[in-house]
Amino acid sequence: NRRKKTVRDRTNEEAVSMIQDIIQAGVEAGPQAGIVRSLQAYRAVATTVADFLPLPAPIASSMAGRRGGAGGRSSSISSTPETFSAPVALRKLFERLGATYIKLGQFIASSPTLFPAEYVKEFQKCLDNTEPLEWSVIEAVIKKELCGGGPTSRVFSSIDKTPLASASIAQVHKAKLKATGEDVVIKVQKPNIDSVLKADLNFIYIASRILEFLQPDFERTSLSAIAGDIKSSMLEELDFNKEATNVEEFREFLTNNNFDQIAKAPKVFKEYTTKKCMTMEFLRGVSLLDSESIAKISSDPEATIITALNVWTTSVLTMPWFHADVHAGNLLVLEDGRVGFIDFGIVGRVSEKTFTAVSELSGALAVGDYYGMAKALSNMGATDETVDIDKFAKDIERVLVNLSQVQPESVTVSATTDGQISGSLNFDEQEVTQVLLDIVEVTEDNGLKLPREFGLLVKQSLYFDRYLKILAPDLDVMSDSRVRDLGGKISPEDVIVDV
Repeated sequence: NRRKKTVRDRTNEEAVSMIQDIIQAGVEAGPQAGIVRSLQAYRAVATTVADFLPLPAPIASSMAGRRGGAGGRSSSISSTPETFSAPVALRKLFERLGATYIKLGQFIASSPTLFPAEYVKEFQKCLDNTEPLEWSVIEAVIKKELCGGGPTSRVFSSIDKTPLASASIAQVHKAKLKATGEDVVIKVQKPNIDSVLKADLNFIYIASRILEFLQPDFERTSLSAIAGDIKSSMLEELDFNKEATNVEEFREFLTNNNFDQIAKAPKVFKEYTTKKCMTMEFLRGVSLLDSESIAKISSDPEATIITALNVWTTSVLTMPWFHADVHAGNLLVLEDGRVGFIDFGIVGRVSEKTFTAVSELSGALAVGDYYGMAKALSNMGATDETVDIDKFAKDIERVLVNLSQVQPESVTVSATTDGQISGSLNFDEQEVTQVLLDIVEVTEDNGLKLPREFGLLVKQSLYFDRYLKILAPDLDVMSDSRVRDLGGKISPEDVIVDV
């Protein structure tokens, strides 16, 4: 057997490299932010620990009045302790720590190929909805970023002081442009959130580098590489110009493919968009889960969901990236009947290898070829050992059969001719995740590690199947001519996921 590598095997060059990384990360974070976040972290940890310990009522009442972390939600503490659960405790701690950790929690929730199932399920509850900041604070940002330091009336004839939404990094306000009278929304970054993110993300990166240095076996998990990717992608999210570019590229894609008459993304007003503020067209519409309201807008709900599916699938095939967060809040049926795509903060890029394997998996699913499914997943995954395809195929068959037996009316697994995996589900986010977790579990049991973008891609397909079940329950996607056959290959891309 190969001797396990220990810290004693580290070279001087490796030690110097780690120290340089730590110094650089510390400089980027800044000393003041580090001190402030340390105090906030202490309060968040203390509050979370208190949830699972018996406390006298006066102490519990006193602690309940305190806030968690920066941007976190108010904490409710009872004198009756909860039964301890590591995933629950970590999820509560992340919510109280605020912006960075809420985003990290969402990363965990969307990465069943990287994290244990119990954490993926629990972090589905990690909601990015925080208490809104006072209007005067947001107004000051808008004045500085968009109005040259002057009053907001220079650019906007009116702004609703009550936000449409408030998340960890930004909050959104409806407004009206003074020059044209157009209704818009302004996405405003919360003050000082950049220093908080930098402090947190650099701490996470430093911790992962030290862990890998002290325990070299951890290098096989690519812990610091994952931390580095999270750090770079989250910091990019602080630049709203990048999201604005994503929106504009998607609008260009719609025009180039003659989709303008059936789908829409909001127009971005570049002259009123900066790194910390983004001004977009206000789209009026209803959620794809609101079948009653859709029926008032469209006489053919089936055609509406088929349009959304065809547009999204075409974007996967032809664009350098795809919209990787098509939950019901980000897909709208607009008042004019078109499908509206909003919120391009999370996008994914898929390698040709992964997309080819997903297409092969879809074809095998369509004909019930379990050996073919096992072969496709083996072609996609990373492994250091030989995979027993026959055993893998039997394991896949058992999982799919068990799914149909446990919930025969709410979970079935199928595939469409356009190369997408789908599953007919009840209307619960946790059930979408469970299908993914079952696939990941049986794959890892057979010595394979699937790339994260596989989970992102399939999860979006499961969302669309959920919409099909609501709006077109009798539709046969494999034979209906309205569901386009979008065969072909995408250009090879390095795998990148922006969160």
